[in-house]
Amino acid sequence: MESQSLTSRLRRALNNEWLSLALFVAAAAIFYFFIQGFLIRTYQVDGQSMETTLQNGDRLIIDKVPRSLARITGHAYIPHRGDIVIFNQSGLFLGLAGEKQLIKRIVGLPGERVVVKDGNLMIYNQAHPGGYNPDTTGLYHINTLTTPGNLDVTLKVGEVFVCGDNRANSEDSRYFGPVSADKIVGKLTVRVLPLNKVQRF
Repeated sequence: MESQSLTSRLRRALNNEWLSLALFVAAAAIFYFFIQGFLIRTYQVDGQSMETTLQNGDRLIIDKVPRSLARITGHAYIPHRGDIVIFNQSGLFLGLAGEKQLIKRIVGLPGERVVVKDGNLMIYNQAHPGGYNPDTTGLYHINTLTTPGNLDVTLKVGEVFVCGDNRANSEDSRYFGPVSADKIVGKLTVRVLPLNKVQRF
């Protein structure tokens, strides 16, 4: 009788341990998906379009908090000019099916006119009705100031114009057009790998 009671207690204790473990795993999974869905996520650079700012294979931390708050409050999330963002893009110039996440720099904001001609990128807005080249303002640094292409587009409300820092080797808004703000996943905040190139943006 005593042996059966001991066995029963051990079985209940074991069941409680398994239940505790299952609850812990479930809570950890929920926490992980909450973090990835609303706060931050990791991203690995694929390609050379952001060289020399970012290199192929760099591991990044993306801040999703502003975008999540904007969605909760019903507002469009519009990052600042010069911010590097991750966004979902379909109908790519290279003919890839479905959507792919890309990383580019924002150079044009809603309501602005963007002109690419004769190797120059020009932005026209209320502050600069005669136009100016954001690449030359010191807001960010790229190795080349030449921007191939030929286009003239005015951005609508909720649209941004993105370019890769490696302008000669980047599939960006010059090819697939402006990016809708609701396609933006988040903003680059930190490069964590490789360790010798850890950097905050």
